[in-house]
Amino acid sequence: MLLDVKDLNTYYGESHVLQNMSVAVKDGETVALLGRNGMGKSTTLKSIMGLVKPKSGTVLFQGKNITGFQPYKVARAGIGYVPEDRRIFPNLPVMDNLKMGLKHGAAAQIGRQTQWTIERIYDHFPFMKERSNQKGALLSGGEQQMLTIARTLMGNPELLMVDEPTEGLAPVMVQEVRDVLAEISKTGGVSILLVEHNLKVAISLADRVYLMGKAHLGFTGTVDELNAQPEMRAKYLEV
Repeated sequence: MLLDVKDLNTYYGESHVLQNMSVAVKDGETVALLGRNGMGKSTTLKSIMGLVKPKSGTVLFQGKNITGFQPYKVARAGIGYVPEDRRIFPNLPVMDNLKMGLKHGAAAQIGRQTQWTIERIYDHFPFMKERSNQKGALLSGGEQQMLTIARTLMGNPELLMVDEPTEGLAPVMVQEVRDVLAEISKTGGVSILLVEHNLKVAISLADRVYLMGKAHLGFTGTVDELNAQPEMRAKYLEV
């Protein structure tokens, strides 16, 4: 198992926002974590990444216990995180934004067959080559989202955690971001843990699905199993 999260309990002050949350991702798999707003999906990613420290539970990555590690140590272990708010550097050009994702030493995973380089990024994101000297602030929302994904890939993660990548994007850009994630999953040698409000996008990408109720896990299964249980979709996804 690439990622094995067991019984996470996370608090914001007195609020118990994750209650015995468990998620797993196999090597080469895309897993979608879905649910209504405020259920704890983003907190799950942040707890894995070390941005929020869980009170109890374990996060195992490639068999190593990384529970409560600082974010930079989680990144060096091989997990890349694409935050919901993108966090590009607006005053830096595209090329410099990409270079900010580089890791050195052991974290660079030298010799990995699927190592991400600038040239490989340009293969997946052709517009970045043409606009490598353009400041990040001048990119569209969808282009900024793809820049954030590309910057994270520059760190050569084994697992890419992506939080709401299509939020606020025009339909044409939603499709482009979806297609980029699909291509990365199939040809990039990267597993994906995806939080996504757009059910159609999530279902089209995922091998397996987790549905969250308030602070807890409500359903886990394959896409086919979810499609066969419309009552689960109604219970955990419909407003």
